[in-house]
Amino acid sequence: MREYKSQTKEIITTTTFSTPLGEMFAAASKKALVLLYFFTPYDIEANIDKLKKTLNTDVIPGNNEIFDSLRIQLDEYFNKKRTTFEIPLQLVGTAFQIKVWKELLNIPYGKTISYKEQAIKIENEKAYRAVANANGQNMISILVPCHRVIANNGDLGGYTGGLEKKEFLLKLENSND
Repeated sequence: MREYKSQTKEIITTTTFSTPLGEMFAAASKKALVLLYFFTPYDIEANIDKLKKTLNTDVIPGNNEIFDSLRIQLDEYFNKKRTTFEIPLQLVGTAFQIKVWKELLNIPYGKTISYKEQAIKIENEKAYRAVANANGQNMISILVPCHRVIANNGDLGGYTGGLEKKEFLLKLENSND
C-alpha cells in the first residue's frame, strides 16, 4: 500500500484597504507582515509569486490579527498620531536587500538620508546604486520607510509607489500641524 505524506504549507493571508494615498495590498503570516504595497495589479502578482516561491507558501485572501493592528496604526500615522510602528515584520529578499531594508528602519520619522549615506551606513559606500535598487524592491511600504531616502543632491529620487506618494509621505512627516 502506498503511503502519502501531506506537506503542510504556511498560509499567507491577504487583504486590501484604503489609505489617503489610495488602495494598499497587505499580506501576512500568522507571525508577521510580509507585504504592504500600493495597489498595482502587476506588482502585486509579482510579489505574491515571490512570496510563494521564497516562503513555499500558499497565498489566499483572508483575515489576520496583524491586519487589524496594521489598519489602526496606519490610520494613526496618517492622522499624525503615530511616528513608529509596532507590527512584526518578515523581510523577504536577498541578504543584501534585507541588510539595506533593516537600515531603513533606523531612519527616524521626519528625517531623510541620501542613498549614498545609506550605503555608508551598511559599510558599502560605493554601492549607492545597488542600495537604491534594493530600496525599490522593498515589499513593505511606509513601515520600512524607503520614502525617507533621497538623492544626494536633495532631489526626491525614485519611489515604487510613485513620486507623488513619496512627496506626500515626506510632507506628512515634516508638517507641524
